[in-house]
Amino acid sequence: MPINRAATASADVPRGLAGVVVTDTALGDVRGLEGFYHYRQYSAVDLAHTRGFEDVWHLMVHGELPDAGQSSAFAAQTAELRRLPDDVRAALPAVAAAGGPSGPLAGLRSALSLLGASKGFRPVYDIDADQRRADTIAAAAAVPALLTALYRLGQGLEPVEPRADLSYAANYLYMLTGSEPDAERVRAIEQYLISTIDHGFNASTFTARVIASTGADVAAALVGAVGALSGPLHGGAPSRALDTLDAIGSRDRIDGWIREHVLAGERIMGFGHPVYRTEDPRSRMLRGIAQQFGGPLVDFAIEVEQRVEAILAELKPGRELHTNVEFYAGVVMELCGLPREMFTPTFAAGRVVGWSANILEQAEDSKIIRPAARYVGPEAPVAVPG
Repeated sequence: MPINRAATASADVPRGLAGVVVTDTALGDVRGLEGFYHYRQYSAVDLAHTRGFEDVWHLMVHGELPDAGQSSAFAAQTAELRRLPDDVRAALPAVAAAGGPSGPLAGLRSALSLLGASKGFRPVYDIDADQRRADTIAAAAAVPALLTALYRLGQGLEPVEPRADLSYAANYLYMLTGSEPDAERVRAIEQYLISTIDHGFNASTFTARVIASTGADVAAALVGAVGALSGPLHGGAPSRALDTLDAIGSRDRIDGWIREHVLAGERIMGFGHPVYRTEDPRSRMLRGIAQQFGGPLVDFAIEVEQRVEAILAELKPGRELHTNVEFYAGVVMELCGLPREMFTPTFAAGRVVGWSANILEQAEDSKIIRPAARYVGPEAPVAVPG
């Protein structure tokens, strides 16, 4: 006799939960039809133009932009947390060696677990809001040191110790290259990092919140977020978008290459976004940063962008396709001298602050995230074969 299924799901939802509101948030929003997104009450792009990374970090985890005194104090606090515990540093060569082709981003998952254990992170369910915030700040402050150490070890180089006198972005570039970067490149990378701190309930942010909803510790939630980010449909696109420019190669090949891929129904990396139906404001900002550098790569990228939009309008009328953040992010990071295998890890170095803020917000809600699924397999139960 068939058993009645419990009425656990109240409504059908779109694939991938597209457009489904799962909770309330005070951290920000993405208004895709307008081409606008914000962190708390401020335009994210305006913040990238006018503030430093540490100030926006303060806004996300403390709920307000700091005044001058608070800004200096927060910058000093986070700078002191950059140095890795000795036991974590000692383990990084083995982590880097095991990372394989996935490189620093794969290693970051293991390194964050080690960091959480070394620092004694406890489940967010068992600690108060101040300790949760302290744990997220400690973890986020260490991420650039972890990523750059893993990269350099993978290249046969010694890690570079962090400097407390440099800003978050400057210190990241310094630890990556071993040389103090110039101000123009520091500011370009800082603006990129600010622009990618948070962006609605994307896959990695939602993953972090699901894990936080179980009451797990901060490191566990961040590891899950990094795992989600590692997928090529989420965080793996900046270098792939630049690969598109390499594949086209020269101006005389632009139209033919684009037509071939559009007619074949293939995705053009760096174009299109699941939320924006107009130009991605992050792409617009990063295009402006790239144009300040100038040069053949920038000119070529802009021409490719224009031709993709024009040819798509011709071949697929009514279907708008604009550059997303990855297209010009790849150009900017290339111009700043970052190796391509560090493009997505650099994204993580900014997004860790958004993940942290979402972990803190989710930890205030004691309800575990536990959706339902529709069973579509064979009717049950049937007799188990003898």
